[in-house]
Amino acid sequence: MTVYFIGAGPGDPELITVKGQRLIRQCPVIIYAGSLVPAAVLEGHQAETVINSAELHLEQIVSAMRTAHEQGKDVARVHSGDPSLYGAIGEQIRHLQALDIDYQIIPGVTATAASAALLGCELTLPQVAQTVILTRYGDSSPMPPGEQLGDLARHGSTLAIHLGVKHLSRIVEELLPHYGTHCPVAVVHRATWPDQDWVRGNLGNIVERVAAKDFRRTALILVGHVLGDTPFAESALYRAGHAHLYRPAD
Repeated sequence: MTVYFIGAGPGDPELITVKGQRLIRQCPVIIYAGSLVPAAVLEGHQAETVINSAELHLEQIVSAMRTAHEQGKDVARVHSGDPSLYGAIGEQIRHLQALDIDYQIIPGVTATAASAALLGCELTLPQVAQTVILTRYGDSSPMPPGEQLGDLARHGSTLAIHLGVKHLSRIVEELLPHYGTHCPVAVVHRATWPDQDWVRGNLGNIVERVAAKDFRRTALILVGHVLGDTPFAESALYRAGHAHLYRPAD
């Protein structure tokens, strides 16, 4: 018996891996994050038991996994996006290890990747930004030392900020000294869902533009010069005359 932590992707039921979809359709028990995973992701399943974990606390979720283990039934534990990012799987894994229950993690498409696709942009451009920092805004639960937004902003890299749209004004205040007023920003609401929406601007006007859209939750904030028209160099990989293993020099 195995518990499979499956990344369901950002919302579009087609943005799930083939392996993840196969396991959802095969496992006799499904436990899914109903507040973030659309029901369409579960289409085609043959499960005997389907549990919406949005209604449960951690001990109840673990209890359901333990019951499945005792019955010798595999579990599809379906999370939104990629379960290794803000998926709260670490605490579940800790219990499974204590119970000697096998588990596997099946990666999924992240909200960051989905948002970049919607915006039609690359998050890493030569001589502009070669680093992407995925983080969240520390409010109800504090960030570890050295991971305050200002600490991360000093790098000037592309930022993907989760769980922060309610605190956008404060985020802008912390980023302005490092990125400047004209740094491009995009806020993407429910990427790939039927009601997806987004707004683009810069650190000087994004607060009012997001307020006009009335985004209050389930939105990702992307910050960085890669989102604008900053000139960038072409990559060496496809440059004529650049030889490598698969394209030897003439």
